[in-house]
Amino acid sequence: MDLRHTETIYIGWKYPQERWIKLNCDGACKENGVHSGCGGLLRDANGRWIKGFVRKIGACDALHAEMWGMYLGLELAWRDGISQLCVESDSKLLIDMVTNNCKMNGTTLVLIRRIQNILNRNWWIQVHHTLREGNISADWLANFSLTMNSWNFILLETSPSELNRLLFDDIFGACMPKNIHLIVEFFLLRASALSCHFLSSDA
Repeated sequence: MDLRHTETIYIGWKYPQERWIKLNCDGACKENGVHSGCGGLLRDANGRWIKGFVRKIGACDALHAEMWGMYLGLELAWRDGISQLCVESDSKLLIDMVTNNCKMNGTTLVLIRRIQNILNRNWWIQVHHTLREGNISADWLANFSLTMNSWNFILLETSPSELNRLLFDDIFGACMPKNIHLIVEFFLLRASALSCHFLSSDA
């Protein structure tokens, strides 16, 4: 027997540390992988836009779209001479794969190896998972990539005007509510109650 309890938490984009740059990246996949793309953006410790990118990929699954987003974002940051980078993705599986926190059967995927090779270059780097609500701007760019006519990597020196509202929300600390479900095992509650009973008896 268990008790299910729902709590609401508030999630938003978080600033990187002083002197660090943050890369948020994401992938988008529509119509069961027929149309896929990715996007991402670099922002400084004040939340200001540095550069962004989008790329229409074609047919692939959601995980590979996420991989492409991280790979292209890392290459952009490296080419830009960034030495301290915080990477965020809302794909927990991808984060676990590139940080070797999950076991993969068979050979390591080519894109995962490429990402790991970049992570191991001579720079300071952090890789973190965030929930989708903390990755909204990158999510917008990934979906925006699907509207492109070109299949090439597209560098965005300035942010698309349609994205600016989300960027301002991130800068000003806007948070989105998310319901999480907590499961409390009955026997743990029972054990706690018995413990309290014994303590009261001893007193």
